[in-house]
Order: sequence, then structure tokens, then C-alpha cells
Amino acid sequence: MLRIGIVGCGRILNAHLQGYKLLRARGIDSFRITALCARRREDALMFLQRGEGPPPRPPVIDPASGDPLAAPHTYLSDFQDDVQPQVFTDYRDLIASGQVDAINDLTTLSLHHQVGTVSLEAGLHLLTEKPLALTVRAGQRMVDLAAARGLTLGVVENVRQASAVRAAAWAVRNGMIGQVQLALMGSLGGIWSPDRLVADTPWRHQRLHGGGGGSIDIGVHQMHWMRYVVGEVATVSALTRTLEPVRYRRDAEGHPSDRVDANVDDTYMATLDFLNGAAGQLWWSWALHGAPIEIPGSPALFGATGSIANGEIVRDDGTRQALLPLFEQSLTSSEREQFYPEGLRDPFAIQNLDWLRAIDQGRDPETSGAEGLRDLASAYAILESSALGRAVSLDEMLSHSVDSYQRPIDEHYGLV
Repeated sequence: MLRIGIVGCGRILNAHLQGYKLLRARGIDSFRITALCARRREDALMFLQRGEGPPPRPPVIDPASGDPLAAPHTYLSDFQDDVQPQVFTDYRDLIASGQVDAINDLTTLSLHHQVGTVSLEAGLHLLTEKPLALTVRAGQRMVDLAAARGLTLGVVENVRQASAVRAAAWAVRNGMIGQVQLALMGSLGGIWSPDRLVADTPWRHQRLHGGGGGSIDIGVHQMHWMRYVVGEVATVSALTRTLEPVRYRRDAEGHPSDRVDANVDDTYMATLDFLNGAAGQLWWSWALHGAPIEIPGSPALFGATGSIANGEIVRDDGTRQALLPLFEQSLTSSEREQFYPEGLRDPFAIQNLDWLRAIDQGRDPETSGAEGLRDLASAYAILESSALGRAVSLDEMLSHSVDSYQRPIDEHYGLV
């Protein structure tokens, strides 16, 4: 029985608990959550027992959006009644307690390398929320430490398990639009524009706590999509801006409060060059006034014999085919089990199960620490490219030969 300790009891915990609840509903009984850790004890008690503890936090985004931050509030008692988890207010005490074999780290980004290092040094397997770490150098240390200790390190990257993303990658690998030539994705403006605190979390706008702004928080998702669907990134050329240097909480009527000074990007545009010769374009902003803009059909892929946009394959001969039904109907039984193990569709349940199985089998999960590191390096290339005014290669990022944007963060945390 694998004993799991969860560090960090914010809104995203609901999505993770929903995933574990689905595993138990499928009869997967190989784990128990034996500890919760939050800086405020009340935050952990909020998730223990239905009908007890502080009331749930209100969602920061419409639950109808499907955003994991708006997952329904979930209690451990909803799916686990034979173990009463211990509550800690310091992750170091939890790790030293001997009550867990593995850690799920759901903390603020600046804590990832700190929680991760202590966990791995204590011999505990680790599953951390994306991004992997605050900087590339911090992430590399986690990956190296896990490998040296023979431990399983995974990153929660829920883009990977979405059916539409699985289908796009499958179509590319099966040559349905020929060699990919161009990939596009992104949007400008939206729910957090022009100057709202993103997800009601000030740290997302602070360099020493979030690393970058949208380029890191959203950029790792976009880079993971591009790397999984199109291929490995070779170079990134980008511009970033901080268009709104002050952010606010706003009530339902739009009245501002709680000013936060922002010193990270809120807008970026990046051009990707892939090793296979394809090109990519990313847009993102959670600033901008007025109406938001989506790239029509985004994410979109253009290949040598057709395209994928709006969930549809369009071939040069004029035929059109809905991608998702084609994908679902064409899967072999082994492919179906690979993509949807135990028939699961929820990305968090799939990732949790893959991580549990990886621990049992002594392997890396699909979204491993090494994958998360390359996502992080690709996303940080956006910031480093903008700072240097030139294209930056993934090799330069992974070797730390380019780090002018990150170096002050690394110095602050004693990583250089």
C-alpha cells in the first residue's frame, strides 16, 4: 500500500482528489492518502471530512468552463474512510514523520524545488504540479536527484491526457496531414484582462514566486502541446511585455481592491523552430483592454497534405472528417488502454494512475520530470529570447549557457 502525502491545499487540490476518487471507484486500491500539509491548518481541514471543517473556497472561475481550478470541492472522506490523514503545517515535518512513501506537491511554484529536494533526499517518490520548478536549473536538480536515488518523478501536465490532444498527436504520427509544416495556438485577452489577479493568486505576478507570468504558467502547457503533437523544439524567438504593471482583485461589479505590483510578463508572442523543420507560433495575453481574440480554429496544424483545425481534418482532395470520432473508432485495444487506462477519461485520474503504476514498475511516468524539464526550458526560452533579443535554442536552455533572466532568481534561492 503506497502512502501519499499531499503538500499544498489550494483550489487545485479538488481536481487531484477527484482523480483519486475516480481511481477508487474503478477498484484501484493500492494507495491511501495519509497526510495533508498546508501553512494554515484550517486549509487542510477544509478537505478532510464532508460536513466538517471550514467552508470551501468559492471558485475563481465559472465551473462550466471545465478549468481544473473550478473542480467541485472534494473531501477525502468521499472515497477514503479507513485511514484518517494526519495534518501538518510544515512540509519538512510531514516528510520526516515516516507517515508517507510519496509526495504530491501542489504548492506555490517557488516551493516546488524546495519541497521536491527534501522529498527526494528522504527517498520519497514525487508527483509535482506543473511547472516542474521555478527555474530550469532548479528543475534539473530535481530530475538529477530523482535519477540518482532511483525514484519516480512525475509532473502534472493535464494537457497531455485531453482527448483532442491525444487525437491530434495520433493523427500526426499516422501521417494524416503529411509532414507538419506550421502549428498555431493561443489567445489574447479574456477573463483575467486587463488587470485582474490571475486565479486570485498574487504569486503568479511576482518574479521570485512565479518565475515568469503567462510565459511560464501557460507557456509550459503550450510548449507541452507543441512538443507532444508536433515534435521537439529546436529554437524559440519571442517578445514579452508587461502591459499592466499593477493588478487588482475585482468584485462582481468590477470594483478593484488589493493592489499587487506585477514584475513578470502578461503578454508574449513566440515563434518556434522544430527539429523536424516545422514552424510554430504562440500568442498569449492576460492583459489587453476591450474584446478578447482567439486564433480561429486554434490550435491548428497545417501539413504537407492537409490541416487540422476546429477538430476537423481537411485534406487536399477536399474531404473533411471529424478528428475525434475517427481517433476513437480507429484505436486498437492496446492503444485504447494506453490512452485511457481502465477506461478513464479524467486527465488527473489518468496521471495519478500512471504515476502509481510507474512507481510499482520502477519506470518514469508518461509526463515525467524529464518531460517537464524540457517543457519548462522551452517556456523559459520565451523570456530569455526576449531579454537577449535573439533566438534561443533548447540546448542553450538545458545547458544553462543562457540564463540572464533566470539568474537573479537562481541567485536568490542559492541555486548558483
